Amino acid sequence: MLIKYFASIRERVGREEERIEIPASVTTIAELLDDLAGRDETYAFAFGDRETLRAALDQMHVELDTPLAGASELALFPPMTGG
Repeated sequence: MLIKYFASIRERVGREEERIEIPASVTTIAELLDDLAGRDETYAFAFGDRETLRAALDQMHVELDTPLAGASELALFPPMTGG
């Protein structure tokens, strides 16, 4: 799966995107965030506060409990504001 990071999430992780193999035990975005947060302190910091995370799965805004099955791209970003 291709994971794209935007804004402050990109800054915390230190990259714009990465391609990863999703473990078989990971079925939702939230579970994937838990898995990524276990990598190291950088990822733990980036994904520690779920209230400041938004997600898009295959370019559709979704909740973090959304299943990953069949998706090819996940985008993670902070909440957006309009003005």
